[in-house]
Amino acid sequence: MEKWKRNLWISCCAGFIVSIGMSQMAPMLPLYIADMGIRSTGDIEKWSGIIFGCNFISLAIFSPIWGRLSDRYGRKPMALRASLWLGFIMIGMGFAQSVYQLAALRLAQGAMSGFQTAIIPLIAQESPREHSGWALGMFFTSQVTGTLLGPLIGGFLYETVGIRYDFFVIGALCFLGFFLLFRIHETIKPQPQAAALTLRDTFLKLPSLQLIVGLFVTTFVMQFAVMSIEPIITIYVGYLAASSAHIALIAGAVFSCTGIASMLVASRLGRLADHIGSQKVLFAALCLAGVALALQGFAVSPLQLGIYRFMLGLAIAGLLPSVNNLVRQYTPSICLGRIYGFNQSAQFLGMFAGAFFGGHLAAAVGIRNVFFLTAFLFLINAVWCLFVVCRYAQAAGEI
Repeated sequence: MEKWKRNLWISCCAGFIVSIGMSQMAPMLPLYIADMGIRSTGDIEKWSGIIFGCNFISLAIFSPIWGRLSDRYGRKPMALRASLWLGFIMIGMGFAQSVYQLAALRLAQGAMSGFQTAIIPLIAQESPREHSGWALGMFFTSQVTGTLLGPLIGGFLYETVGIRYDFFVIGALCFLGFFLLFRIHETIKPQPQAAALTLRDTFLKLPSLQLIVGLFVTTFVMQFAVMSIEPIITIYVGYLAASSAHIALIAGAVFSCTGIASMLVASRLGRLADHIGSQKVLFAALCLAGVALALQGFAVSPLQLGIYRFMLGLAIAGLLPSVNNLVRQYTPSICLGRIYGFNQSAQFLGMFAGAFFGGHLAAAVGIRNVFFLTAFLFLINAVWCLFVVCRYAQAAGEI
């Protein structure tokens, strides 16, 4: 097997394992906070939001730093460091005795992690240019699959071994990912001179600053839109199926439709992007996402909502891999890690902003209008993609 394919499969396995572990956090967090002695429902909700969200803030701040170090010392050492750190942090959370300790550990998790900041540029740079879209799509598929399975496994562990041991299992999964990554063979040598580049010099090396910054904005919009909807899906399902006695089950099924669709088509869209250009897939995905979100605002039944959520999943499967591939194509290798780090910062800031403001927007303008607002953001982004990304690619001879 070619080295780049071997590296890809190892990265996908490691990403799958780490995603299984990390995706168990959100559904288990309120139960763990209650286990620490917090009894009020309002206090549990407050601390769940704080502890879950603070990780995104530290990730957004430190991702460019770890990206810069990956340029200097190599992607593999940074991926190993991040997965090892995640293992220790997860085990530490299993020993936490208070919500303050748990919040501090979550902050430290984000500050010292940077797994994606290392592994995504490693895949992008090690894969041949003509196959990079497919490779990034495969990695995205492995992450989504792990994220879908994680809560199921977490629930089973909670019932069988208890919530603290659940964190020990998550830590063990991260250690397993760490040992898998040892088998990666990184052929692109580190570039120590990358550390000497100032932030200004880094951006001056980009062939189109407007394009790269626009891709950061696209990443932010995508994560903001997705995360602003997630906290209110169950409430929306309850509104659409008020007479049902199985709201939680229906909401879970509707919620999963997006991830299932992304898992099914991400690698295929990546391969398509290799043939027709990532800029075309990105434009089509932005348009589809806008339409799918608008249709969700008009849904009159959980079945319709599930169908439109599936459409959104198809769009998301084309968004993030296309953005990552375009960043790879239009960023010099000497600063690729740092630029991916900034893109990761945009991703985590979008996740935090969406999770924080989603409920507030629903309360202020109504649940349906949140769908229309996020649809508008995607469609505006699609117009930008058409006039900036597609035109730049055409001028560069990509299409």
